[in-house]
Amino acid sequence: MQLFLVRHAHAEDGDPDETRPLSERGRTEARALANSLAQHDAPPVLVLTSPLLRALETAEEIGRATAADLRVDERLSPGATAETLREAIGDETRPVAAVCHQPDCSEIALTLIGRDPGFPPAGVAEIALQD
Repeated sequence: MQLFLVRHAHAEDGDPDETRPLSERGRTEARALANSLAQHDAPPVLVLTSPLLRALETAEEIGRATAADLRVDERLSPGATAETLREAIGDETRPVAAVCHQPDCSEIALTLIGRDPGFPPAGVAEIALQD
């Protein structure tokens, strides 16, 4: 199963953390990422996202560009792990994009592929997820 592990795009500073929206830069990053995923040979058909606003706004851009279904999942909130991501994916076998946070993306990648490819805002790692 193909996984696109995505860090949300750049967000505004602010408090509370949960409601920080994407910045103008972040909206541009999210659109570029979404367009790139839409051009992929196997674009995501499902976008899973953390409920935090900046992740949700990133996921919405991906969903619009790829026509993928969007699902908000609390398990992708800050503190997500490879295990909680696998639980959120469930039995899905088609390509999935998962929009998460840092340092979670790096830690998930380390668990799944043994290395951290780096996750700048709107960064993505393409991972062949095995059962």
